[in-house]
Amino acid sequence: MAKSMKLAGLKSVENAHDESVWTATWVPATNSRPPVLLTGSLDETVKLWRPDELELVRTNTGHCLGVVSVAAHPSGVIAASASLDSLVRVFDVDTNATIATLEAPPSEVWQMQFNPKGTTLAVSGGGSASIKLWDTATWRLVSTLSVPRPEGAKPSDKSSNKKFVLSVAWSPDGRRLACGSMDGTISVFDIARAKFLHHLEGHYMPVRSLVFSPEPDGRKLYSASDDGHVHIYDAEGKAIIGAMSGHSGWVLSVDVSPDGEAIATGSSDKTVRLWDFRMRAAIQTMSNHSDQVWAVAFRPSGGGRLASVSDDKSISLYHCS
Repeated sequence: MAKSMKLAGLKSVENAHDESVWTATWVPATNSRPPVLLTGSLDETVKLWRPDELELVRTNTGHCLGVVSVAAHPSGVIAASASLDSLVRVFDVDTNATIATLEAPPSEVWQMQFNPKGTTLAVSGGGSASIKLWDTATWRLVSTLSVPRPEGAKPSDKSSNKKFVLSVAWSPDGRRLACGSMDGTISVFDIARAKFLHHLEGHYMPVRSLVFSPEPDGRKLYSASDDGHVHIYDAEGKAIIGAMSGHSGWVLSVDVSPDGEAIATGSSDKTVRLWDFRMRAAIQTMSNHSDQVWAVAFRPSGGGRLASVSDDKSISLYHCS
């Protein structure tokens, strides 16, 4: 049997931001620089960090409320940050020049992600119960994918607010988009036809994070929920393949390693856990943080690294081997 991944703490930065750190992602390397870590905080800033020292490269300002999501274009050249002010700022990673400011009122903005080809930015629209798709060539809104109401719901039902969309994930081939809602449902869309396909059931509390497995397992979708469970779905076949539990609180974030062999989660129980999919169990628990862990992110390529960020204002970087 293959050896399981192990995490070892590399570096932590205390007070990386002035307030809670809510979001993190890796910006891929370009010809002129290595990958950098992007973090967003309640302190209204986005910061860029150089691994492995987690040396601060730059602080981006410009949002007037907390930053809830950051996303990196696959080219590594541009990135986006979204704030509670409902604005998405698209910027040049190296110069910080603003490329576009996206607004789609009255919708809030929660998680967002560029598709694998980099042609579309998907933005989860909170209370609008929809995903907005933006064309990255023109920065025009090209599509709004609405999460359908449950079967048999009457228009007067208050259930529509439960479809509040929190999280979004693209399949590795870019053909499918999944979103997670406040009521625990996960909706899957066919992107070419801009069509809702089906719901994935099983969670009963908010699904704050989703990630597809890399190819060749690109149908496999991992979800993290406030119910304390991580689910594994076949996103095409609507089937739940497995469920894993071990955190003693909400599971706030999930990410999959670039080789697809392991997943990491962050939780309100203040821990980061590493899971072995074959064993359906947590194989390691890291307790670097002193408050809830809002995001975990594996570096996409080149030397295994995992980053985590927390309400304790710190960033931790781990070596994965």
